[in-house]
Amino acid sequence: MTKKPTKDEAFEALDFIINVLKEHEKDLDRLVAELGKTTERLGGTGELSEKIAKVEERLSTIQSEISNLISYISSPREAPVYSHGPAVIVRCKKWEDFKTLSTDAETVSFLFKEAERTFQIDALKEGKVLTYSGEFPQDTKLFKIWISRELNVPEEKILEGVLAIG
Repeated sequence: MTKKPTKDEAFEALDFIINVLKEHEKDLDRLVAELGKTTERLGGTGELSEKIAKVEERLSTIQSEISNLISYISSPREAPVYSHGPAVIVRCKKWEDFKTLSTDAETVSFLFKEAERTFQIDALKEGKVLTYSGEFPQDTKLFKIWISRELNVPEEKILEGVLAIG
């Protein structure tokens, strides 16, 4: 079995990747500058100048992509990485509270408890499992469509079952 890296090891690896990308960005800056000087010395005519211009354009594109990648890796993400342990469970007593907190959830599950004539619905959003229990509806297909519209979550992200902490 492979050992899962610790949080510190993951951050060290991320720092290493960022530093390598920054070094590549510096090298590309230097190469673009040298290519520009070489192009000026050779003059602006002929097939060689066209090839150099294409290489220069490609290097600039790569440089831009590396800068964007560094910015992306360095900045906090909208969809967080859940490295702080298990998700927090929020049990809502009112549907409106659950709806407000669960809108645009990452995943939603629901479970019918026929014996109790109730259902439970769970939503995963920003590292939290939000839960609501309520009265049993009549039609599960219509219920899934209703959940989709209420929470602004695509039907394919809604499953019948339970979200659990693992």
